[in-house]
Amino acid sequence: MVSPIGAQGFIFGRGNQQMSAKVIEKVGVENIIILATPYKLSQSPFLLVDTGSDELDRKLSGCMRIVSGYRMAQRKEVRGER
Repeated sequence: MVSPIGAQGFIFGRGNQQMSAKVIEKVGVENIIILATPYKLSQSPFLLVDTGSDELDRKLSGCMRIVSGYRMAQRKEVRGER
């Protein structure tokens, strides 16, 4: 489970670098759960990733589901930042 950094919108990379590209690949893109409040999502038109791996950034890019509350989810575009 990960959450974007404030209004920056980064879920991986930049100020949110606690997981390396190798760790993310081992976990698997399909096993990543993104959590964010509706307010935080309203402040970012899309979410960003900068894992240090262009290939992984491409795998993470696209429309992803973000859990935004109890029984609530939104779809948001994720973009690679390189």
